[in-house]
Amino acid sequence: MAHTAPIEDEPAEAVDEPAGDPSSASEHLLIISGLSGAGKSQASKLFEDLGYSCVDNLPPALLDDYLALRQADPEQYRRSALVLDIRAGDPAPAIQRATAALAATGSTLELIFLEASDASLVSRFSETRHRHPLQATRSGVQASIAEERRLLSGTRDLASHVIDTSGLSIGQLKDRLFAVIPRATHDDQLRIDIVTFGFKYGIPLEADLVFDVRFLTNPFWNPQLKPLSGLEEPVRDFVLGQPAARRFLELVTELLELTVPAYRAEGKEQLRVALGCTGGYHRSIALAEELAGRLREIGGASVGVFHRELER
Repeated sequence: MAHTAPIEDEPAEAVDEPAGDPSSASEHLLIISGLSGAGKSQASKLFEDLGYSCVDNLPPALLDDYLALRQADPEQYRRSALVLDIRAGDPAPAIQRATAALAATGSTLELIFLEASDASLVSRFSETRHRHPLQATRSGVQASIAEERRLLSGTRDLASHVIDTSGLSIGQLKDRLFAVIPRATHDDQLRIDIVTFGFKYGIPLEADLVFDVRFLTNPFWNPQLKPLSGLEEPVRDFVLGQPAARRFLELVTELLELTVPAYRAEGKEQLRVALGCTGGYHRSIALAEELAGRLREIGGASVGVFHRELER
């Protein structure tokens, strides 16, 4: 996803339109496009949490085949989110063909285009050390970004919504995306975002609930575990093997079971639960993944997990 560190919060050049008729959400084809580093992969993950069938980096030449697959199995692919961008060539012609084909059947295609300022994109590429898809033919990242803007200008013109992600955190991007898509009735369930962080980097400002898990023994001091993250089994076993960790998870799960129905009744759509340890790399991550699994088994809410410090 686009890096969460804010650069400058610039307004999008296109005004987001209100979400569509909720009844149309039952069959929704969404295409996500935009500039490299602007947050397309993260957007795809967010829609995946909503139950969309998602494909990242779908070659435009295969879009017609995907539409045929969707027509053959409409129940499986009735809500789809596809990422088409410059990595496999200009997606505009394929999007135009798909739009016309769907219009002939009475359906619609919705295109979200993500972009960001040059300064924000350069910073993200610098921090992640990823290569720009066009960098092999250009003198550097900034020249590649300029060329990508030119090549995707036609796709941007086709967009239903243009979102500038400069300065947006993951939570803010999610709010922007969910504000412009049609929502089905069952999407009105509460969304729980579990965010992990390191206290030495600051508490997430958007968190509703913050839990300090630094009371657990830190894998950082084990030479074999130090280079691993909480996503990896040895660290997970070390953290979850502590009796205090198991009891903590039981209590937090019980708290959320109690409060989630009340939050929904009060009209709250999203609850952000933050788990923090010293560096946000071991204990908080292991606990967050386990907590998310428990909450998904209970049901009644859409659950997403985001590890802030892994993006550094």
